[in-house]
Amino acid sequence: MSTEQELVSRAQAGDEEAFAALVEQNQTRVYHLALRLTGSPDDAAELTQEAFLSAWRGLGKFQGGSSFSTWLYRLTNNLCIDFLRREKRRRSLSMTVSLDDEEEGRQADLPDDRYNPHLAAERKELGEAIRAGLASLTPEHRAVLVLREFDGLSYSEIAQLLSLEEGTVKSRIARARLALRNYLISTGNFSPPASS
Repeated sequence: MSTEQELVSRAQAGDEEAFAALVEQNQTRVYHLALRLTGSPDDAAELTQEAFLSAWRGLGKFQGGSSFSTWLYRLTNNLCIDFLRREKRRRSLSMTVSLDDEEEGRQADLPDDRYNPHLAAERKELGEAIRAGLASLTPEHRAVLVLREFDGLSYSEIAQLLSLEEGTVKSRIARARLALRNYLISTGNFSPPASS
């Protein structure tokens, strides 16, 4: 099996099969990043395609200073942040924004009968509150928090991925956590854990 570097070299020489192998290796991770940043499966799928199209077009500029997957992750993150900024501007023009997304409701997981239905409803409500809280953050704060908390990247990995100083990453994560906590408190979705 070819290494990532070999596939990149072949793809840069115009080998579409090599690029297809790079897509296959990275598509799930790219999609999940886009999904966590946008909160929409449709937007995530579209942004994933856009990321790979941009990667194909920009492959000649990729110089190997980082791994291809890191470069692709950075590209995807930037596309998502640009998309979120455009969406925010578009939504701010509309005075009638529905907080109930019918499509998302249809995509909700069915409750697992092995668990208490009341607890399943609470988990779903908390998940929705966290998604809404993440959506309330700036794209920059959302990006670092998602990379840290959902993808489990270290501060230095996030700094490298986003071309930031590690101190800036730590500061943004701290601010993002505080903003998310304040959002959850203000909506009544956060309380300290029960003592045992």
